[in-house]
Amino acid sequence: MCGIVGYVGKRQATDICIQSLHCMEYRGYDSAGVAVITDSGELVLRRAVGKLTNLEADLAKEPVVGSLGLGHTRWATHGKPSVANSHPHLSCDGRIAVVHNGIIENYQELRAELEAEGHVFKSQTDTEVMAHLVEKYFKGDLRAAVIESVNRLRGAFAFGIISADAPGQLVAVRRRSPLVVGIGEGENYIASDMPAIRSETDKVYVIDDDEMALITADNIELTDLDLKPIKKDVYLIPWPADAAGKGGYDHFMLKEIHEQPDAIYACLAGRLTAADAPVKLEGLNLTVDEIKKIRKVVFTACGTAYHSGLVGRFVMEKLAKIPSEADLAPELRSRDAIVLEDTLVIAVTQSGETMDTLLALRDMRAKGAKVVSVVNVVDSTIARESDGVVYIQAGPEIGVASTKAYTLQLLTIELIALYFAEVRGTATAEQLKAMKESMLALPDAAKTCLSREDSITAIAKKYHDLSRETWAKHGVDIVDPGKPAADKGYWSTTKRGDAMRPHSLYLGRGVNLPSAMEGALKLKEISYIHAEGYSAGEMKHGPIALVEPAMFTVAIAVEGEVKDQMVANIMEIKARSGPVIAVATDGDTGIENTGVDKGASPDDVASQANDMIWIPSCPELVSPILVGIPLQLLAYHMAKFRGEHIDQPRNLAKTVTVE
Repeated sequence: MCGIVGYVGKRQATDICIQSLHCMEYRGYDSAGVAVITDSGELVLRRAVGKLTNLEADLAKEPVVGSLGLGHTRWATHGKPSVANSHPHLSCDGRIAVVHNGIIENYQELRAELEAEGHVFKSQTDTEVMAHLVEKYFKGDLRAAVIESVNRLRGAFAFGIISADAPGQLVAVRRRSPLVVGIGEGENYIASDMPAIRSETDKVYVIDDDEMALITADNIELTDLDLKPIKKDVYLIPWPADAAGKGGYDHFMLKEIHEQPDAIYACLAGRLTAADAPVKLEGLNLTVDEIKKIRKVVFTACGTAYHSGLVGRFVMEKLAKIPSEADLAPELRSRDAIVLEDTLVIAVTQSGETMDTLLALRDMRAKGAKVVSVVNVVDSTIARESDGVVYIQAGPEIGVASTKAYTLQLLTIELIALYFAEVRGTATAEQLKAMKESMLALPDAAKTCLSREDSITAIAKKYHDLSRETWAKHGVDIVDPGKPAADKGYWSTTKRGDAMRPHSLYLGRGVNLPSAMEGALKLKEISYIHAEGYSAGEMKHGPIALVEPAMFTVAIAVEGEVKDQMVANIMEIKARSGPVIAVATDGDTGIENTGVDKGASPDDVASQANDMIWIPSCPELVSPILVGIPLQLLAYHMAKFRGEHIDQPRNLAKTVTVE
């Protein structure tokens, strides 16, 4: 969501803030701004709508010189994107500046109170309330004014505050929104995300709820809201400063897709060493007796992480024989879920700061459930508030559309299910060995998937638009002789230049139904092509009405229990002239468009897919890990052919820290 940074030291605060904000562009934003206290004691504000380059252009025309400042990238929640609604926000007298990540729930009543007292508001945002509250309570002690203000607030927030009347001081405070304080020599920092300041320091304090920091160039004082001192260990950021760079790739997303073989290896390291060795999971914090007594597992998450939870539900029941369900985090809270004795909740989140997931976690714990989180970001809020945590070890993921984190969420969840199966004795030795062998082979299998990128690029080029020339070139006739295509409804799509935006359907069954849902999500996230992930078994119950030559279908038909049914679904689509991209297992030529399908009548070629995506052979339960990789590549290259902003898709943010 919103990104905040702050700097106090001897260098130019504007330069540090802009550099740090660039490192958080992956979070998604619609405007940016900086506030700097100049060497003459003046507080100067610069804000711009749109990309950070717009703000940089303004600063190039009118530089701001000073060594204490705040920076912000905004993702709109209250008020449309505009200069007035951009952060930082100022007090009436222009002497106090505030940046904010989160939502103030009671801002309307506070605003009404402040306006009645004579305060004049210039924006529609909830954040501006904080600037006026601090002004109201400021009596020469900035930290004291911040405490009084925070005590009036309901909601989630991470604040950075500076005042021209408190030279050299930066105050930061948080509640339910991420915040770290970076430690330097003769200079210090704040940020809502570690990558923002990793190029400056590898040492941070991770601030917890209702904790604050009074920061100067030479000192960091951590306290609670009663000013009781807090002692914290310094956290060392475990990844190098250049880990957030693109590494020669065109986009962070592509870089992170190609990092998956090494990331899978890192996730397995120390946890699974051989096919005949037991799984070891540090941090799970469950005894053998507790695992044996588990009566129900509830996976909860949002977005991509929810899809990994859906796979987890399937695998947990298949291997560990534990009744399982998967719920979207906001829906889990909405339905007031019943928690049985010995219920385990597995919360899945890349950032560890997803607000809906955090609130669902708190709700389920309050009802008596134990919570184990599957998280990427170490020492994140969800990790700290869980009974146990298993880190996925993905390293920083910058692209908004999750790739390697999704793959490692799947792998980590499958390791947990495998471990539970071992402890509970619910899987045969042959099943366990086959699963372990396939998991150990995953790094090489992922490399194989990536080695086939050129063929996936060709498929993306073929299907990324619906121009008549494109379809005619590939032999798809969408026009009846003498009848315009528009009359058939085949061109009811969104036009962009000379290309028509297609529609698509992703189909799967069983453990790969979530793969279809995730593949569709990836496509719509970054290419803006309409895509639906659907159960192939539900085709006859409505979606088959959509099939036409101008709507392509991605059908996941890998080897396993449901492959024959998936082939039947492909036949249904082909019989209605729908083009099919099939994801299949190496060697399964029965699906490929190379002739008449086995068992079909000589004139029935309906089961033949138009295009093929191949994955290496593996057990069906492991296949979602490999299926995800080519579907990520397909979405990436379709978006690239369409010229979209892949790493920062519109309206989206990497870390959703509000409900």
